[in-house]
Amino acid sequence: MGFTVPSLEISSAGLPTRRYLDHAATSWPKPPEVVAAWQRAAVEIGATAGRGLYAASLEATAIRERARKAAARLLGDVDPERVALPAGCTFALNAAIHGLARPGDHVIATAADHNATLRPLQWLATRGLIELSLVPCDATGRVDPAAIAAAWRPATRLAVISHVSNVTGVPQDVAAIADVVHACDGLLVLDAAQSFGVVPCDVPGWGADVVAAPAHKWLHGMAGVAVLWARSGVEPESLIQGGTGMASDSLEMPEGFSARMEAGSPDVPALAAFEAAAAWLTSRGLVATAAASCSLADALAVRLGEVRGVRVIGGPRVAGIVSFVVEGYDPAEVAVILEQAAGAQVRSGFHCAARIHESLGTQAGGTVRAAFGPDNEMADVEAVVATVATLQMG
Repeated sequence: MGFTVPSLEISSAGLPTRRYLDHAATSWPKPPEVVAAWQRAAVEIGATAGRGLYAASLEATAIRERARKAAARLLGDVDPERVALPAGCTFALNAAIHGLARPGDHVIATAADHNATLRPLQWLATRGLIELSLVPCDATGRVDPAAIAAAWRPATRLAVISHVSNVTGVPQDVAAIADVVHACDGLLVLDAAQSFGVVPCDVPGWGADVVAAPAHKWLHGMAGVAVLWARSGVEPESLIQGGTGMASDSLEMPEGFSARMEAGSPDVPALAAFEAAAAWLTSRGLVATAAASCSLADALAVRLGEVRGVRVIGGPRVAGIVSFVVEGYDPAEVAVILEQAAGAQVRSGFHCAARIHESLGTQAGGTVRAAFGPDNEMADVEAVVATVATLQMG
C-alpha cells in the first residue's frame, strides 16, 4: 500500500528531525544535571561504595546513602533502611517474588502485568513450586479489585500487580486492591515501573507491602540502579549472596534489609544520577511533569481517533503512553514508517506484556506505542498524526 510522506521538518543531514517517543522504555535525553552527576562519579570518583575508608570510597558510599534517602522520599517518606538499591527493576521484582514465594503458595497476578513479574511467577508455577492465577483486565487494561478477591484461596499469600500498564498508561486502583489483599492477610507486591516518577506517593509505597521501581524511566535517571522497598516485617530471602562491604568476617549475609538485598558492587555513577534525577524531578514538580506528558498523549489519542482505520487502545491514563493500531498494517510496519517519514521513534509489538493483548484485542501483532516525555512538543503529535493519516490515503 503506498503512502505520501507529509511535509515535515528536515535536519541538516537530510533526515527527519528525531522525535523520541519511547519514554516508557527509557527516558531520553537525560537532564543535563543527571548526565553531569553520572560523569563526575565515573570520571572523578571512580571508587565503589562501602569498600574502603579512603576519601573516594567514602564519597561513593555517601552518594549511595543520599540516593537511598531520595528514593525513600519519593516512596512516601518511608524508612531509608527499608530501601535497597539493586541493579535493575527486573532484578528487584525477581528478588521480591523469589524471596517471598514459598512452596505450596498460591499467587495472584493479572493479565495487565509485565513479563518482569509474569515470567518469574510462571517459572515457579511450571516447576510446581507455586500455583498461579491470572486475573483478567478489561479492554483498557484495568483490573477489577473484586476479581482479585474472587480469585483468593486459602493458600493465597501474594498478589503481584503492575501499578500502571506499560501498554496503555492506565493505572490500577492500588488502594482498593491493597484493601482486598490485606483483608485476606496477604502481601501485595507492586511493579511501579510506569508509576515511579509519575504518580505521587501519598501513603508509604502506595499502600503496597513491597515496591520495585526503575531509575531510567520516568525518574529520568540512568540504567544500572533500581529501588526495592519492603515495609517493616516483610523480609524476603536474599536472591543472591556475596560481598556487601560489612560483616566481612562472617559467611552469613547481614540481617539488615538493604545490606541483605545489595550483594555485589553497586553502580556508583548510576546512584549519583539517581540522586540528581530525584532532585531534578522534585524541582520541576512530579505532578506537573507527568501532566505535561499526559497532555500530549491525550492530544495524540484524540487526533488519532479521528483518523479513519485507526483504533486507539486504552482509557484514562496517568502516564504519557498511547497505544494504537492501523487497519491493514502490522504495528512494526507503522513504526518503521513513522521513523523514516517523521523521525518519530516509537515501539511496536507486545511490549513485554504477554497477556494484556488478549483483552485489548491486539493479540495478532500487538500495538504501536508512543510514550511522551518532558522534552516532547505538540509538533511531535502533529508529525505522528500526519504520517499515520497518509497510510489510509493510498
